[in-house]
Amino acid sequence: MKYHIVTYGCQMNVHESEKIAGILREKGYTEESDIDSADIIVFNTCCIRENAENHAFGNIGALKQRKRENKDLIIAVGGCMAQEEGKAALIKERFPFVDILFGTHNLSELGALIDRKKSQKKRVFSLKEAREETEDGITPVRTGYPGAWVNIMYGCNNFCSYCIVPYVRGRERSRRAEDIVREVESLAKEGYKEITLLGQNVNSYRGEDGTDFPALLDRCASVEGDFRLRFMTSHPKDFSAALVSVIKKHKKICNQIHLPVQSGSNRILSLMNRRYTREKYLEEIALLRREIPDCAVTTDIIVGFPTETEEEFQETLSLVNEADFSSAFMFIYSPRTGTKAAAMEGQIEASVSKDRLSRLIEAVNARTREKSAAYIGKTAEILCEGYDEKKNLYLGRDEYGRMGYFASGKNRIGEFVSLRIDRANGISLFGEPIGE
Repeated sequence: MKYHIVTYGCQMNVHESEKIAGILREKGYTEESDIDSADIIVFNTCCIRENAENHAFGNIGALKQRKRENKDLIIAVGGCMAQEEGKAALIKERFPFVDILFGTHNLSELGALIDRKKSQKKRVFSLKEAREETEDGITPVRTGYPGAWVNIMYGCNNFCSYCIVPYVRGRERSRRAEDIVREVESLAKEGYKEITLLGQNVNSYRGEDGTDFPALLDRCASVEGDFRLRFMTSHPKDFSAALVSVIKKHKKICNQIHLPVQSGSNRILSLMNRRYTREKYLEEIALLRREIPDCAVTTDIIVGFPTETEEEFQETLSLVNEADFSSAFMFIYSPRTGTKAAAMEGQIEASVSKDRLSRLIEAVNARTREKSAAYIGKTAEILCEGYDEKKNLYLGRDEYGRMGYFASGKNRIGEFVSLRIDRANGISLFGEPIGE
């Protein structure tokens, strides 16, 4: 019996798909890269933006004929979209060939749901309102070597007015610090070279023993082994000097932080319920640069939020220049049913939002190109992550998140490689391995 998993969305979903794979392996399934050859297909969905939902619906719908031809095929849908209010009923009605539906709070029950489906010969829809445990006992099938993900917490308490995450992921629940450190130790011993701590807002981590995020990060970075440590995502409202101090203290921690700003306008930030100001955000950037001058900052930015004016968009552009981001993820505001922003007056026309996004991308990319060009003639240490068959080159990132490409006569995946950079293209670097 073979499984195929289709994953949408963030790093949290990628890691949860590794857990889904672990459950399916325990049930005796093996992975199948060809969706048409699988005996069970699992969609791990995202609902953060409308496009993600539409993409998932389209791909689920495409299996209607396949299910007709093979009654024994099991189709399961899980993840954030499944947990979203009203979506379970919609999936049940619109896709009668979906056999199993489960949410973000009961992923660990997937094996039992499969057994129920097989024994009862009926559709199984199972959702929980909240996650009961932070430890699920699942051994994930890790797919990102030499990198690995480690959940430190689940859920979110922030309720940004545009964001559906608290409604589909629930309230914050932090894992025990000792369990997290033990997992990091295990991964280091297994030879993983980059470990990323995951949470919707890692800065608000709080263990049962009172351990806060800087203290947890300090403990994880103190684990023996030759590996890099990253974390995401940080919320500016909880950013602290203690966190900067820990990053500065440990060589293992990458000098790169993802700090979503979302807007450069204080009025829009207030409407978004972000609970910080433009000035506070820039103070945090200044603190980082004082203590860790070479620290790269990446961010998320939303344009076209309800009532955003051209002047307020210009404030975002000016913040981009002042903060000097290494790169950014940029989006047009996407209304999510059930969030406060979706009911706001003053929704921005699509043509206006698209124009603003285009100008924002141009501004960010100009800085990105400048930063990449500054690498030329210098040496960068990258962690080789894989091989690009189209380019016929190995690839990997440096600690600042820049992707480097190089040719080699041997497999370098999982190795730290020193590259002499001779060319840059946008966010990508190209060079020659030193000593080869």
